[in-house]
Amino acid sequence: MPFAYYKKLPARVRRIYDRSNEVPFVRLPSPERLEPEVMALARALHNAERAATERAAKRFCDAMTGALRISGVRVRVLAKRPSHSWGELHGLYEPEEGQKPLITVWMRTAQRRQVVAFKTFLRTLLHEIGHHLDYELLELEDSLHTEGFYKRESNFFHQLVPDPARYEMQAPAATPSAPAAKSKRAAAPQAKGKRIAEQARLPFMES
Repeated sequence: MPFAYYKKLPARVRRIYDRSNEVPFVRLPSPERLEPEVMALARALHNAERAATERAAKRFCDAMTGALRISGVRVRVLAKRPSHSWGELHGLYEPEEGQKPLITVWMRTAQRRQVVAFKTFLRTLLHEIGHHLDYELLELEDSLHTEGFYKRESNFFHQLVPDPARYEMQAPAATPSAPAAKSKRAAAPQAKGKRIAEQARLPFMES
């Protein structure tokens, strides 16, 4: 069943939504070849090294886009997530005229400034790559938060991390702070050429 906002979409956008839903799975050629990049990302995040995490995230994204034979992206990893009354910003996809799109992800929570769990960080990164794939691989006019979109994200994760226990590491200790504010869920359509910002995520959808 489509998300609630589907009923409010104009006919043109509904067609894009339906096309997105028709593709619940994109197979990665030899996903095991990306294991070194996935492990390097886990280790850099575990060590709470922002610059190293950014380099590892860039190599991972290069490997992903290369495997799928689509254009690359720029990647930026920042420290503490921005937050407001609506919650915390997890990631951002920004298409820019004349240059590669920019993916920004944050590695620490806004309130407690904890390094986020590896699974959460990788899922956020895959989510932003998913927007890029909508344009470059599926050739959609817009990248929408559809059931198919979340299924593709989940399937990518399971292809890349068939054994999550391999990547379980003790996160660095956090500095005590106030309880984290609740984040609202966002699943609104986004227009191509504009920022696609991710707040709290919908529940992980299983393949």
